[in-house]
Amino acid sequence: MSTSSAEPRRGAGTDAAAVRPPIREALVAAAFRLFVERGYEETTVDDIVALAGVGRRSFFRYFPSKEDVVFPDHERCLADMKAFLAAAPEDADPVRRVCDAARLVLRMYAENPEFSVQRYHLTKKVPGLRAYELSVVWRYERALAEYLHARLGGRPDGILHADVIAAAVVAAHNNALRSWLRSRGRDDAGAAVDHALGYAQSVFGDVPVPPRGAAPEDVVVVAARRGTPLWQVVREIETAFARD
Repeated sequence: MSTSSAEPRRGAGTDAAAVRPPIREALVAAAFRLFVERGYEETTVDDIVALAGVGRRSFFRYFPSKEDVVFPDHERCLADMKAFLAAAPEDADPVRRVCDAARLVLRMYAENPEFSVQRYHLTKKVPGLRAYELSVVWRYERALAEYLHARLGGRPDGILHADVIAAAVVAAHNNALRSWLRSRGRDDAGAAVDHALGYAQSVFGDVPVPPRGAAPEDVVVVAARRGTPLWQVVREIETAFARD
């Protein structure tokens, strides 16, 4: 983030601190400038705070580690995703809901395409950052899976189904996101992700589920030989219901 060329002169009656970027944003901007100029491994936290013009303590107030400054918005996005899933109506289609939740991640990337593209190329070069990014992606996947567990867990193979859907939605989203990042943010990110998530929905379809806490309906099946008198069939049905 560059400093404005129209900075107020001293004594002009304007608080200079008011035109400075927030400390968190200044740290991110300084970090990425140094990563590009020197390389990630060669840049230290002391280098970052010196360029940002803040103290070392300020860095760790916002970021637990140097890796975290590369992914400054993922914690917020993960919290937004969990809140979005928690607020889902009882009758919401779960596959559609997790697809919509995945779109929150796209929105985060699309808010700042230049930064997102820069980070994409940085993580490709640094194995440690790729591993860190995988751990972030796994947390998104687990958030989707936990919501699906609650909605599908009572079905046969419900947990398996939930885990497979969560993994597929994340894979579809990331496929489109990487394609957009490789275009340096020039392609239509929304259209690409909509297409990918639409494919995931077409594979798994709408999954209607009963409201939470709803008791499963009993089904009574009565087998009778062809030609059995109707009164006898009715009596068998009455006997079956009487056992409840």
